[in-house]
Amino acid sequence: MANGNIIVTEERATRVITLRRPSKKNAITQDMYREMSHAIDTAQNNPDIRCMIITGGSGVFTAGDDIDDFLAADSSSPEMLTNGAKFLYSLALNTKPIIAAVDGVAIGIGTVLLFHCDYVLASTAATFSAPYIHLGLVPVGASSLLMPNTMGYQRAFAMLVMGRTFTAAEAEAAGFVNTVVSPGHTEVEARKVAREICRLPADAVATSRKLLRMPPEELTRRIDQEGHLFGERLKSPEAVASFNAFANRKRR
Repeated sequence: MANGNIIVTEERATRVITLRRPSKKNAITQDMYREMSHAIDTAQNNPDIRCMIITGGSGVFTAGDDIDDFLAADSSSPEMLTNGAKFLYSLALNTKPIIAAVDGVAIGIGTVLLFHCDYVLASTAATFSAPYIHLGLVPVGASSLLMPNTMGYQRAFAMLVMGRTFTAAEAEAAGFVNTVVSPGHTEVEARKVAREICRLPADAVATSRKLLRMPPEELTRRIDQEGHLFGERLKSPEAVASFNAFANRKRR
């Protein structure tokens, strides 16, 4: 299936979700959030799909939210963030192993979603950041819960509160990247990992995965809490000034 900038293919028992918007560094629009949610949700009760891969192809994973698309949304509407929130819920409630193949930049939600994945491959060219702080905003996607749990408070503080960028080597050392490979090889290696997972007993994988992960209701509670604070921060003088500065740079 090819829906705009999201391509969904199936290879044996693996569903591959590819972000394909190279002209915008795979920046994610509201429509793209909706399509990714659909791809994840429809895999849940399909026994033929044992595993999923999320990839941006070679050279880039995603530059995060498309700011123009975000600003074009009706900020007075409570539905403004619905598609992004629905995608985060899809990740939190997902029961199938997800592998991420990151080659290039992973900014904002591009880094956050990795903490909902089960296995992450990165190229040596990959970089990771969640710089919401620079827009006067707060963490999203239960990242304030998942990041400290995965890589410790100090590293999470550096990424979420200080807005620092991590290299692939630093991400591997922090524990949220499993394997670092050469640029252009992340998808090939992700497919190898998917085949390895698909050869394992499906029910045992599902049960073991459930034991390892935080309860989904804990994740959705934090997603809701962060979302409420995020909405409040959007109206703050700091955020308004940051978005105005962005709009002014675009007009030059």
